[in-house]
Amino acid sequence: MDRTLAAVLLMALVTYLPRVLPLAVFKRKIQSRFVTAFLSYVPYAVLGAMIFPDILTSTGHLESALAGLLIAAVMAYFEKGLLQVAVCAILAVYVCELLITR
Repeated sequence: MDRTLAAVLLMALVTYLPRVLPLAVFKRKIQSRFVTAFLSYVPYAVLGAMIFPDILTSTGHLESALAGLLIAAVMAYFEKGLLQVAVCAILAVYVCELLITR
């Protein structure tokens, strides 16, 4: 039981510290436009880096994965809704897989 409690406390510290540390270090608002802009794009860059490789290997064939990626990218560029983009990309992959496996 004490090992479990120690593990939970350690995990709590590890997840809590990165959230509180910036509040303790930066007492006032960041004035630099460059730093503010840089920090605002970090979550999108990290999410893209984590998701992109899985997009290309998520289907049975690279061609269907690229078709879904292309459809999703075009629809996102034209600012369609998230649900609409996801459904159309899934349909594109499904149709492409049907055509490939024939």
